[in-house]
Amino acid sequence: MSETIKRERIPELNLVRAMAIIGVLSVHSTSYATVDMTGSGYYWLYNFINIFMKYGTPTFIFMSSFVLFYNYYSRPLDKKLVSNFYKKRFVYILLPYFLFSLMYFVLLHYIHYQGRPFGESALSFVTKLFTGKAYTHLYFVFINMQFYLLFPFVLWLLKKYPSVVKWSVLIGLLIQWAFIVSNKYGFQVPNKGSWAFSYFSYFMLGAFIGVYFPKIKQWFVISRANATKGRVASWVLLWAVWIVAGLGHVYIYYLLRLKIATYNTLWYEFFWNLHTFACALVLIQISYLLYRKGPAFIVKPFNRLGALSFGIYLIHPFFLLVYRNFPPQTGTSWLLHLWYAGGFGVALIASWIVVGLTARFIPFAWVFFGNLPKPKPRLVPQQKSGQLDA
Repeated sequence: MSETIKRERIPELNLVRAMAIIGVLSVHSTSYATVDMTGSGYYWLYNFINIFMKYGTPTFIFMSSFVLFYNYYSRPLDKKLVSNFYKKRFVYILLPYFLFSLMYFVLLHYIHYQGRPFGESALSFVTKLFTGKAYTHLYFVFINMQFYLLFPFVLWLLKKYPSVVKWSVLIGLLIQWAFIVSNKYGFQVPNKGSWAFSYFSYFMLGAFIGVYFPKIKQWFVISRANATKGRVASWVLLWAVWIVAGLGHVYIYYLLRLKIATYNTLWYEFFWNLHTFACALVLIQISYLLYRKGPAFIVKPFNRLGALSFGIYLIHPFFLLVYRNFPPQTGTSWLLHLWYAGGFGVALIASWIVVGLTARFIPFAWVFFGNLPKPKPRLVPQQKSGQLDA
């Protein structure tokens, strides 16, 4: 493809990012409750939120791939494109990743390892930096780095052999499940979830939709005008799979956590993959519905939240860490429930405020939080005729 095709902007994607970051915060804010609240009559609710909302990380990986292939597939693949691609990843992804890895490592060192020799600490930091383990949530950035290394090769392959694109989803599923099964019965790498092969189906789903999006966009727009028999049937099937797989995912974890029943680990992988795979597509449909029909008081904040989502992802565990140092001093159950709910609120609101204000008022905010929306320029009143400029 020698000629670059200009792609239209897709503002709805910020709404998908907003829903994805809400999923991430929901999972992280209920993680302690799934351990500490097993005796509560509301444990089913904590388990439901913690498992049903696990679509966040897979959706972000899918979205990253979708945007990359959507924007780059129509461009000539040359040294300049690859060079600019990696420059942007370094500035907007690797640099914030390094700074937050350092911040969390220093914080944990201060809390837990104050007496450790400097050389041992330095070696530990380097090891964790190159494995995404400086803090629990940073594995996501580590996974994306692996996909960034693969991206130019996969892009070249799909451009050279366009017929492969239609098989990309199946290829992604086969690679992911080959890794899952061979890892279970064979080499058993530690921290399997920190390797890109565990998420390959989402990466290739993003490639498929990114390349074909101009042709299949109308399928995502649920409306009377788009409602053919085939589309309606596929929409109903997709949403049914999402809901049924999601509830199955929730249920088997509920049985596991309450030690009622345990299944082969491949069943947990299957329900997670089917649930989150379907959810990524459902979220795009929801974003189009919201963008067209949603009230402004929801759409505008969601759009802003999505634009700031990477920065919020990086910083929110800090606020959860601080918040969890102040649990309620009484055994009143409702107070404890409110405290857990407050963890989500603090993680969301505090992170949103910090990242939003940084983006608005601090130059070079991208160093900390990646590619942020530019602040809107202030309108300067027009000078009256005859008045001189200062």
